[in-house]
Amino acid sequence: MSKESTIPWYYWIYQPYKWLVFLPLFVVITIACAVIAVIFSIVISAKAGSWWGMFWGRVICYITPLRISVEGKENIEKGKSYVIAANHQTVWDIFLLYGFLPVDFKWVMKRELRKIPFVGYACLKMGHVFINRTSAKAALHSLDEAKRKLVNGTSILIFPEGTRSGQKEMRPFKRGAFKMAADLGLDILPVTVINSYKIFCPGFFNLLPARSGLKIHHPISINECDGDIEQLKALTRKALENYTSPSPIQRKGNRAQKCE
Repeated sequence: MSKESTIPWYYWIYQPYKWLVFLPLFVVITIACAVIAVIFSIVISAKAGSWWGMFWGRVICYITPLRISVEGKENIEKGKSYVIAANHQTVWDIFLLYGFLPVDFKWVMKRELRKIPFVGYACLKMGHVFINRTSAKAALHSLDEAKRKLVNGTSILIFPEGTRSGQKEMRPFKRGAFKMAADLGLDILPVTVINSYKIFCPGFFNLLPARSGLKIHHPISINECDGDIEQLKALTRKALENYTSPSPIQRKGNRAQKCE
């Protein structure tokens, strides 16, 4: 369990459901959605296959079960491509973002996930990008591939921390997402994943129902930062950390933030 929480009263009641209901459903739904996503990606398009990824994410969240809220949808400009930067607490971030972020996006994910049965191949056919973190040259090649996906309003989603934190506090950010945004002149769309660390706690499959959701922040305008990657990192981190109260640099409406 998280250090800042105690075992809730429903913990032991939830255990039979988790093992006897949730886990079998999770396996069946995951395999079914992966297979259908591959078929749709091959026969129709990668975007059609991605719809099944969205469906998969939503269903997994509903059967966990989670109470989910999504704020800030008005901050997304329809048809515009972004570099989406989200905090990364646990694996449940994937289900929340895939299921409830109303943007057509491709993941940038570590190469090891390609080996996951059914899911890895489905991600490949849907056009997601696998990055080799053991080689700087290979990582740059993967990011170049990600850039080619940014067409017709498709966005790229990157976890700047590079790995899961397992807690509310974020790890240090890597430069890849911000360099890509600067190179391509795309705004960064910060998205805070809320309370994922309360869903999937430390320990062996220590899963619990919880209140969770997403906070979609105002985009951060790349044009005002003159390619200053460190400033982009700082602004993005500030937005993700301060989701409970508006940041002074935020603007009303759909206008992008400007760097100070």
